[in-house]
Amino acid sequence: MPESTTVLNTPFTLPCGVTLKNRIAKGAMTEGLSDETNMAKPSHARLYRRWAEGGTGLLITGNVMVDHRYLERPGNIAIDGKQTNEQLSALKDLSRSGQVNGTAIWIQLNHAGRQTPDFINPQPVGPSAVQTHTSGVKFGLPRALEEQDIQEIIQRFGYAAGIARQTGFNGVQIHSAHGYLLSSFLNPNANKRQDQWGGNLKNRARLLREVVRSVRENVGPEYPVGVKLNSSDFQKGGFSNQDCIQVAQWLQEEGIDLLEISGGNYESPAMVDLPEEKQRDSTRKREAYFLEFAQMLHDSKTPPLMVTGGNRTRQAMEKAIGQSGVSIIGIARPLCGQPDGPNLIFSGAIGTLQKMEEEVRIGPGILGFHSPFKFIAQLNGWGQLAWCVRQMHEMSEGCPPNRKFGALGSFIWLEKHNKRILTRMKGQS
Repeated sequence: MPESTTVLNTPFTLPCGVTLKNRIAKGAMTEGLSDETNMAKPSHARLYRRWAEGGTGLLITGNVMVDHRYLERPGNIAIDGKQTNEQLSALKDLSRSGQVNGTAIWIQLNHAGRQTPDFINPQPVGPSAVQTHTSGVKFGLPRALEEQDIQEIIQRFGYAAGIARQTGFNGVQIHSAHGYLLSSFLNPNANKRQDQWGGNLKNRARLLREVVRSVRENVGPEYPVGVKLNSSDFQKGGFSNQDCIQVAQWLQEEGIDLLEISGGNYESPAMVDLPEEKQRDSTRKREAYFLEFAQMLHDSKTPPLMVTGGNRTRQAMEKAIGQSGVSIIGIARPLCGQPDGPNLIFSGAIGTLQKMEEEVRIGPGILGFHSPFKFIAQLNGWGQLAWCVRQMHEMSEGCPPNRKFGALGSFIWLEKHNKRILTRMKGQS
């Protein structure tokens, strides 16, 4: 089908000189496709080939952890320590599959920090001994990192970035959002340190900046390096919009190539869905949760911006690029049910991507995502995430997405899947 004229299908050149073929990126989503070995699998390659064929210009992988002891969830890939030839070969297969159709694929590097679930590690680590409290996932009391731990983590990010380049990935994204380790250092509610890594914002941002420098040293100046950063933690006393603007300016000084704006953490999960009472009418109409803030950032001296969250219609995405200073539009959950969505948008075959958040939920009306019954609302949120993981597993086996899957059934399926991996992990230890 011939392509229609849209700014979404125009190239974009990053500051490092690398050009992305269009303005749509697949935002990172945790796949859970690995096992107790934390290696890339053939299923990863099949999944990312499917997305690459679907038309996105940039694919960002789900969490690839720099320390297998502190996973975000069972089934993460981890790059830490000396990689075997088998592991390197598996990563090369993944990178090649993600580059079909002229697509670029970046590895998202992360350390879960204090948001390592207790069933994976009962004592996670963080800037301070401040525990994450949330429903749905239990986290242990973190051990406050010592100076030598911090230096090791900086080196781990650099090492993993070097492996990403060695195995053929087109770039890396450093995850400093959603309450994971780098994000928690930025958050004054989680970071109570009184040394050079805590206190004022400059000190709290020091770890992120040192990680960026370590990554850049390992990949060189012409290799794309991005950062995912919270616009806000959406918590009283947490990382604020003004903090984000300042950190974004510092990241510009560090020479990053793409800044993805997100928000929230497990205690205030805006990355899952903004609570209805926190959404302004104008924001809902424009669909993308963080567009107003992106405009504020664009007015400052910051890196090129990518905004992920709520992007559904071609018209709104075009407007975001034209009026909000956004360079790249991130799409995540819709691509789990509609992996060829970008091609359909470009051709004019559709004007709106699947609104899975309206389709995948337990009951209509008051039993929907914004239900006054807190348990049902939370189950919908976790069920939708499980639905996405389940669809990724379907595509990783060469099957099409199954729109008949429901929120509750997917939640139960994912719990069983996680338990199987955990059982094998414990048997290996």
